[in-house]
Amino acid sequence: MNIKSLLLGSAAALVAVSGARAADAIVVAEPEPAEYVRICDVYGAGYFYIPGTETCLKVGGYLRYDIGIGDNHGIESEDKEDHFNNIHDNYNDTYFKRMRAQLTFDARSETEYGTLRGYIATYFQRDSFNNLAYTDDPWSDTQSAWALEHAIIQLGGLTIAYTDSLFETLTDSAGSVINDDIGVSYSPGKTHLIAYTFDGGNGFSATIGVEEGSGLLYTIDSYVPHVVAGASFTQGWGKVSGVIGYDSNYGEVAGKVRLDVNVNDALSLWVMGGIGDGDKLNYYAVWEGDWAIWGGAKYQFNEKAALDVQLAYDDGKNFGAAVGVNYQLVPGFNIRPEVTYVDYDGDDGWGGYLRFQRSF
Repeated sequence: MNIKSLLLGSAAALVAVSGARAADAIVVAEPEPAEYVRICDVYGAGYFYIPGTETCLKVGGYLRYDIGIGDNHGIESEDKEDHFNNIHDNYNDTYFKRMRAQLTFDARSETEYGTLRGYIATYFQRDSFNNLAYTDDPWSDTQSAWALEHAIIQLGGLTIAYTDSLFETLTDSAGSVINDDIGVSYSPGKTHLIAYTFDGGNGFSATIGVEEGSGLLYTIDSYVPHVVAGASFTQGWGKVSGVIGYDSNYGEVAGKVRLDVNVNDALSLWVMGGIGDGDKLNYYAVWEGDWAIWGGAKYQFNEKAALDVQLAYDDGKNFGAAVGVNYQLVPGFNIRPEVTYVDYDGDDGWGGYLRFQRSF
């Protein structure tokens, strides 16, 4: 054997050994079975099963851009103590603007006690506003904010939540305009609450709950909660509903009743009245004086456009009005111009609002 043959043989052996080792190092894993997302149509459109569970989840939200002009646009408040400060005057001649991004998560599953639901709504926003409240020389300013709008646990008829007061929701808030609390407020705002709802199955339902209140003056200061009770009856012609709220801090009571009428497929009307001494400290009497009244209408021109109107007046001679159009440019994108007028404590003003909203 010569040197050349020896070298060629050694090289071949090395290649064979290297190839064997490389082959031994490659391990092909067995593919795991794919678990595709399943659509859940039990609770409506948009839900899907969380992989590996029988819980249905829906993710949604919106992007919203608001532009306000005039005398009575302002920074929204959900606290009764701040509400009457939001009827602003002497604004600088500039715009109010807000960009808000909201996310919602709705998880549901069926149990032996009924539907178990968890709902979260939160938003981030950026405002430009007038700093009149903080100085005698107002200027345009900006601020950013984050808020937990709703956090709700429901099991059957039981609700445990941080959300809008039952004094608002049991009479379906107010109208379908953007500025539905202009001039006269109808809601004490958001609060911690525990409630139980009985559903009669024939359009009748009744709810009783306890609430914590909110703000410096109206959050409960003992182990005795505020109490709210209400009922409603819904049929094809419309709905009648009522609610009573008891403020345990001050021993005061307030109530509201509401009537909704579906005149036809296009036109719906509603009227709501509130009673309770708003001149005394009372978490639920958020108007001035002994009474307040709200009313409005919605006319659906076609599947894309609707006209919204709302008027409000209270015993303190405060008046508010809003008229707007809700136009769906394309599915998921709405444009809403609105004009408002308010007369509060003899100081009146006009305002305009334009909203762009992309919902999903």
